[in-house]
Amino acid sequence: MALASADSVLSSLDQRLVAALQCDGRVTAERAAQVLGVGAATVRRRLQVFGVDGSVRVVISPVARPRGGGSAGALFLRIRVLRGKLDTIVAALVAREDIPFVDVTTSGDEIFAVARTEPGSRDPLVFRQLPSTQAVTSLESATILHVFRLTSEWRHQMLSASERAALSPARPAPGAAASDPSGPYGIDTDTLEQCLLDALATDARLGAAALAARTGHPESTVRRRLAQLAAQGRLVTQVLVEPRRLGLPIEAKLLLHVPPDHLAAAGQALADHPAVHGAFATSGPSNLHAAAYFPDVTALYGFLSHDLAGLGISHVETAIVGRTAKRTPAPVRPDRSR
Repeated sequence: MALASADSVLSSLDQRLVAALQCDGRVTAERAAQVLGVGAATVRRRLQVFGVDGSVRVVISPVARPRGGGSAGALFLRIRVLRGKLDTIVAALVAREDIPFVDVTTSGDEIFAVARTEPGSRDPLVFRQLPSTQAVTSLESATILHVFRLTSEWRHQMLSASERAALSPARPAPGAAASDPSGPYGIDTDTLEQCLLDALATDARLGAAALAARTGHPESTVRRRLAQLAAQGRLVTQVLVEPRRLGLPIEAKLLLHVPPDHLAAAGQALADHPAVHGAFATSGPSNLHAAAYFPDVTALYGFLSHDLAGLGISHVETAIVGRTAKRTPAPVRPDRSR
């Protein structure tokens, strides 16, 4: 089976299938086929190709992880380094388990990263290790205070509203959730749930039989707990795909300053924008951070000059991502020996 180029744009059908997986990462091929109006065999074949070439992966979102895995309280890091030392610093950050995201901007000497840390703690990476590294010329950190939009909530605009509604799981009933998954420290869990989330971490589409084989728990128990997690809205998945494969090669990081009385409204407006895949209120002079995908720089200019107007933003700094160095979990390399 021939594999597509890593930089080629996916077909319209594949992009619609990606959008379907964003609605429900564990949707069956039969249900996706019914909503998308194609044959189930075609959907199964395309899903198999995704698995072989690694171009599209469904994983467990960090917000579904147990206590300690939440986004609020994490640190945004902006690191400038000496030219010629960029790759060394990037490699060191990528190797750290507490750094789930690392991006390199087109400036060639700037890194954006996210560090999981306890709010208010004197994180050794920020206070000792990076400042003492001669290759680092400046370091800015900002604590995530509030989450308006997570990447797992972003939807590629390839489906109609009715198609998205048909593919999206029912919202959990009031009181169904065991605890609030949006809290600062994630959610509580037990041994079985932790075991299942670990097994689903790199492939959230595994079925109950495969999970039972991996975890050693009875299939009936696994099936029952998966249904419980889904009913509580806690089986949160995320689709990992290079945005350029979706025809969105431009990713911009936006650092904005908004007066306090405009912060909530501006943050929500960004979260509601179809291009924005991340929006957060943060500490620091740039008290609103966002990340967005665009098909070209013309669209980015339109976003800056038109879509941000009227939100009370007094300052905006834009950095374009030149290279994505890390997304957690790391990609699984296809086995070419088969």
